[in-house]
Amino acid sequence: MTSTSLEVPPDGGSMIRLTEILHRSVKLRQRRFEMLPLRGQGAPFTEPHARNPSDSLPPSELADLISSMSVIGLLEPVLAEEIVVDGKAPTIRLVTGERRLRAMRWGAVNRPDNPHFQALPAVVCPGPLSEEERHMWRFVENFAREPLRPGEQAAALLYQRCAILVGKLLKAGKPVPQEVYAIPDPAERFLALEKIRGTDSSCAAPWSEVLDRLGLQLNERKASELVRAFRALPRDLTEEMDEAAIRLNTRIRFAELRNGRAQAAEGIWAALKSSKRLHLLPTAVNVGLEDPDLGPEEIIAEAEERQDTANAGRRAKLTRVPTQTEDQEEPVDGEDVGDPSALGPSTVPEVTQPGDPLAPAAAADPIPADAPPRRPAVESNTIRAALDGIRGLLAEVRAGKEIARYDRGSLLLALRELSTHLDDAPIDGATDHDAISEGSEAA
Repeated sequence: MTSTSLEVPPDGGSMIRLTEILHRSVKLRQRRFEMLPLRGQGAPFTEPHARNPSDSLPPSELADLISSMSVIGLLEPVLAEEIVVDGKAPTIRLVTGERRLRAMRWGAVNRPDNPHFQALPAVVCPGPLSEEERHMWRFVENFAREPLRPGEQAAALLYQRCAILVGKLLKAGKPVPQEVYAIPDPAERFLALEKIRGTDSSCAAPWSEVLDRLGLQLNERKASELVRAFRALPRDLTEEMDEAAIRLNTRIRFAELRNGRAQAAEGIWAALKSSKRLHLLPTAVNVGLEDPDLGPEEIIAEAEERQDTANAGRRAKLTRVPTQTEDQEEPVDGEDVGDPSALGPSTVPEVTQPGDPLAPAAAADPIPADAPPRRPAVESNTIRAALDGIRGLLAEVRAGKEIARYDRGSLLLALRELSTHLDDAPIDGATDHDAISEGSEAA
């Protein structure tokens, strides 16, 4: 069977476009995910390639890869092709990922108690693959190492979920028709595969398994939300939002607006995109959902007014000089400390005499001209997300649950590196005790 012609990847390198091109190969679109044995029947074999020097690599060249696999496992499956010869059992031949296979084999022999070296994650296709198909797979595989945007990540999650589901269906003796393989849209293909699965829970592909196979630091709720937004929006709009770096929550809210008021949603997107004011999109979507009587232009005008008001409030909060009495006052229960109006009118501090106990502290020493510039602060959203994860972990540990051996190793490595940054000398005269007290209050 000859492979279909594969085009050169489009400019911009969208992962969605690349996977669509990849799907045009009859063999590659029948790919399935499997955990292959590293020894014995069913284990993949390799053939020497003149352009691949991996056979000459000593184990020392794989030390970093082996170390990483021993802690977090193999995150990127290898590609293998299934070779069927009449009268013989099928054999599995490796296509890409020889270094990964060599590292896994070394770990299976020398670290037999490590669960990450028990089996080889692989994407298996019917073979033999043509050179054109191999080249396109390597290109997509290399591109996939780049950070994915929400739309691309959703497509990748769905493709992976389909691959896992296909593997389970075939093992259960449930054939997958060619017309299902030919469905280019991953969301529609998954629905077709689910119809074949029916109520057989043994063939299900839950998000927990998909995320585990991919090694993503992503929870099931976030995966579901990514796919929900991907299904609800047209593909061209998803790509435009990827290019504009629109956040996932805004996409979900936009999809809700589009579901009830498609014309208003399209008008808002077109107007903000053409005027390069997409930063107003989250506010505009909220306005559109709150007031269904407003048109696109009125929604944008209201969003601008809200944004200007919010920005003015932030500037007032950052520039005003609070008195010492205000600093010591506790916020009244129910007040929103983020609202500038809750802080009262701006006042000018009174002039005090030297020795006055109410006199403000002396100004800090001027910063030398040759002092190194301060590093930018970590985003507060990143800190909050990390704290939420740590608190969740602590709650489970306090409830009597145990952290697995290799998970403990991953945590220790991360905490040791983080501690070096936390131990840095405090700035602006603050003490570690002050920082811990403030952190306790904020928590």
